[in-house]
Amino acid sequence: MPRAGLTRAAVTAVAIELVDEGGTSGFERLTLAAVAARAGVAVPSLYKHVASLDDLRRLVATESLAELTRVLAAATIGRAGPEAVRAAADAIRDFARRHPGRYAATQVAPHGSEPADAELVARAEETIAVLAGVLRGFGLPDDELVDAIRMLRSAIHGFVTLELGGGFGLPDDLDRSYAVLVDGVTAGIERLAKAPQM
Repeated sequence: MPRAGLTRAAVTAVAIELVDEGGTSGFERLTLAAVAARAGVAVPSLYKHVASLDDLRRLVATESLAELTRVLAAATIGRAGPEAVRAAADAIRDFARRHPGRYAATQVAPHGSEPADAELVARAEETIAVLAGVLRGFGLPDDELVDAIRMLRSAIHGFVTLELGGGFGLPDDLDRSYAVLVDGVTAGIERLAKAPQM
């Protein structure tokens, strides 16, 4: 019998707590043993709720993406153009700083061909849809939208990863550098939108 109160959702919630407590490497260091210890059960008891560590990681990634999408949507609703880009970038950065483990979990690319990844794929598509909505205000053609989304994600992810990992050693103001980065990405998106179409 599963422990009273222990459900698939409860196991996922415990895993998410551990992931965030582990900082930027919390997601990759997640183990069933750690989740079982936190939940107060033996590891075999977890198998009544999750099939494997991969299954649990998938659940954590799915929940993390869903939360990031909610945060992005709330931050960008009613905004357009450069203001929307800044709001999206700020939302991603703030999410990563508050939940470094969950943020790392959102970076796992699902495999569309794997049936087990179907829900994760759906959540990832929702996140991308919000970012696409942010960028549509620039009048980008559909074939350049993916490029713009990748540019925005890569720039913010690179900055956030260096920031969380202590990779910026100079004493200069990080927020100022971050603002310059977002302005540069926005200018790049504007140039992409104005470029002659082939």
